[in-house]
Amino acid sequence: MKVIVREELVEAEIQKSRESEQQVLVIASRGDAQDSLRKAHAWKMRAPRLKVLLLGMPERNEDVLFYVRGGVNGLLQINATAKEIVDAVRALGRGEAICTGTQCALLFRYFAQEAEAFPSAALHRDLGLTRREQQLIPLLTRGLTNKEIANHFSLSEQTVKNHLYRMKRKIGAHGRLEIVDVCRQHGFLA
Repeated sequence: MKVIVREELVEAEIQKSRESEQQVLVIASRGDAQDSLRKAHAWKMRAPRLKVLLLGMPERNEDVLFYVRGGVNGLLQINATAKEIVDAVRALGRGEAICTGTQCALLFRYFAQEAEAFPSAALHRDLGLTRREQQLIPLLTRGLTNKEIANHFSLSEQTVKNHLYRMKRKIGAHGRLEIVDVCRQHGFLA
């Protein structure tokens, strides 16, 4: 396993590395890590086995999600001890992820919320509902109005009405509640 601690060495290391060699890039955040993350993402596209450890904790929940989407595999405090950094690098080399319990809980909550938005291949196959139409269903079950749904997705209210009209036609429903019932019968909703 190779540990790369200076960004200027990453290009050379990626080019000369063997495909089977595990590499870990350690990035020390100096407040705004966006530029480093963009570079890390590009490097990971060329070297998929590259793992990224970011030293410097995100301050907001949105930042944690941004870093994870950007390809960061581990997050440690900027003032982490040498032992903590070495342990984290070894863990990344074993395929583990590094984050605090709070960050882990945030990721679990995020994926639980996102699960509603995942399209169902069966609903698309059986009922012909598009991904966006499927995303409306959980909001219909909560009783949201067209305006509230439009605000949720940053759509116009008319676009939501059009989606609901097409959904009713596709599945033969007469109203919003029938849309929900049909989708529940197809196992989309618990």
